[in-house]
Amino acid sequence: MTKRDLVVKIAEETGFIQSDVAEVVQCTLDFIAADLMAGNTIELRNFGVFEIKVRKSRKGRNPNKPKNEVVIPERAVVKFRAGKELKEAVEKLNTKKIK
Repeated sequence: MTKRDLVVKIAEETGFIQSDVAEVVQCTLDFIAADLMAGNTIELRNFGVFEIKVRKSRKGRNPNKPKNEVVIPERAVVKFRAGKELKEAVEKLNTKKIK
């Protein structure tokens, strides 16, 4: 699903104008991104939690030249943990249909 698909579905469900829905969706995503960049955790009840985690520095290898070790620097990444209801719903899925 793309952002556009989400906007169309919300507009159809609510009867709001797509341009208004698109603006609200974009503002929501902008606020989430800004809060994450500020180092805050975003908790959306019944959906999940977005948080910033710091990956430690580590040694890696180039698959083409495995003898050469490369230092991969420490970096911040966004992690998502599914909420209880979302996790339970996903666990009920028939995995054969997804593949």
